[in-house]
Amino acid sequence: MRKKNYKVTMGLAALMVLIAFSASAAEKNGSISASGDYIIGIGDVLSIHTWKEPDLSLDMVQVRRDGKITFPLLDDILALGKSTVALKQTIQTQLSKFVEAPMVTVTLVNAVSQRYYILGEVLEIGEYPLIKKLTVIQAFALAKGFTQWASKDRILLYRRNGTDLSVFRIDYKDIVKGQMNKDIFLQADDVIIVP
Repeated sequence: MRKKNYKVTMGLAALMVLIAFSASAAEKNGSISASGDYIIGIGDVLSIHTWKEPDLSLDMVQVRRDGKITFPLLDDILALGKSTVALKQTIQTQLSKFVEAPMVTVTLVNAVSQRYYILGEVLEIGEYPLIKKLTVIQAFALAKGFTQWASKDRILLYRRNGTDLSVFRIDYKDIVKGQMNKDIFLQADDVIIVP
C-alpha cells in the first residue's frame, strides 16, 4: 500500500517542481554577486534610513514584483539586481537634489527572494529560507532528515539558470562515506526531491 501512495506523492512532487520553476522563471531573485555582495531580489524586505531625516526613512519596504520600491521624494526606484551598497548610492545621489549631503543606510531585513525547496521522503517538506551558504546535507538536517522509505542514493537537485535547467544526482551515502565534493552548495530556487 505504501508504494502506491509513493507514486502519487512523487507525481505531485514533480508537478510542484514545475509550478515552482514556472513562477521563478518569471522573476529574477536575489543572489550573491561575484564580489560576494547580496543582490536584492523580488520580495526582499529592506530598511532604509537617512541620517537626521526621519521623513526620508523607511523602517520596512518590500521590493515589488516590478523590482521597484517607493521612497519619499524620489517616487519609484529600481532595487532589483542591485546590492544594498549600490541602492544606497542611488538613493543618496537622488536625495542630494533635495538634501545637502544625505547619509543613507540600506539594510536587508528579510531575504524573501532567497528560498529553496525540499520535496519527497523527508520529515518536513517545504520551502526554506537560504539565509546563509548551505549545502545539500545541511538542507536535509533542516528538513529533520529522511523518512524510512527514502531512496538516499537517488536524490535529485533541480536548478534553473535563466532558461536552462540543470539536474544533479546526489548520493547521500557517498557523501556520508567522505566524498564531500558531492555535497553541493544550494542556490536560490533550488528544488531537492528525495524519492
